[in-house]
Amino acid sequence: MKAACRTVPALVFALAALIGLGALSLAVGDARLTPGQLLDGLLRRDEFAATIVWSIRMPRLLIALLVGAALSASGLVMQAYFRNGLASPGLLGVSAGGAAGAVVAIGCGLAAVSLLTVPLFAVAGALAATGAVILLARRGASTERLLLAGVALNALLGAVTSYVLSAHTITYERNAQILFWLIGGLEDRTWEHVWMALPILPAALLLLPLGRPMDLLSLGAEEAQSLGVDVRRLRRRLLGLSTVLTALATAVAGTVGFVGLVVPHILRLLVGPEHRGLVPLSLVAGAAFVVGCDLLGRAAGDLRLGIVTALVGGPFFLWLLRRGER
Repeated sequence: MKAACRTVPALVFALAALIGLGALSLAVGDARLTPGQLLDGLLRRDEFAATIVWSIRMPRLLIALLVGAALSASGLVMQAYFRNGLASPGLLGVSAGGAAGAVVAIGCGLAAVSLLTVPLFAVAGALAATGAVILLARRGASTERLLLAGVALNALLGAVTSYVLSAHTITYERNAQILFWLIGGLEDRTWEHVWMALPILPAALLLLPLGRPMDLLSLGAEEAQSLGVDVRRLRRRLLGLSTVLTALATAVAGTVGFVGLVVPHILRLLVGPEHRGLVPLSLVAGAAFVVGCDLLGRAAGDLRLGIVTALVGGPFFLWLLRRGER
């Protein structure tokens, strides 16, 4: 009951922040729109404002919403799976695996074959990275073991992307595309990218009924099993959904780090560890966080999204390590 009393106001606040940041994202840019112009553009009463809103800024905003929700929820699931507050898709190499898969597809010229090629390769790369982490940490999921596994995987996957970048056959256009995936950003996103990221919605909805099983899993595998949870099946579902969410987010926005670490941690500090409230809250708060970081990047001279989230998340991660030592 106490957790619900804290979760509901936090969810209302996150929704209000998301709406405000979303409206600001649509209004701010090279051509600033007043509230009246923004409304006219949304209702298509002004052709110029409608073109700016629906053709340029709305796809970018929707991608930011989907990517933020996906990465935040994925980080929450990873932390519940490993019962470790420092686990996240970026630190464990899942994001790097998705980026490496996308880079290989672009470098080999397969991205021109179909719009689905890059996300499919991203999913395959993220799945491979996830499998490697599980193998490396199967005897224990301590913070040190997971971090070392993530460092090793990120280094290995970085070597793969570096090899593709250094290949003699790669063109300047492909090189620029690869750099986009490595840095992460929302520039030049179109409605095609929105449709590509749309499967994030059903994947995120599948997480909503798993809140209580995740709470039981946090007690330990044996305790959860004794309370009627099929632990093996639950872990497969959590890992699969987390990987798909991360891969789809990476496929449309490149490598965007720290979202899955920062947002779930802040929410746990605010409302507690109950996943039934944390799952929907992380989806909304993660979307608001990425929209806010995108706005910060645009205000700072068009900094890429991956740079802004790293500038925000890096110090937060160091603070978590310091807090753990104390």
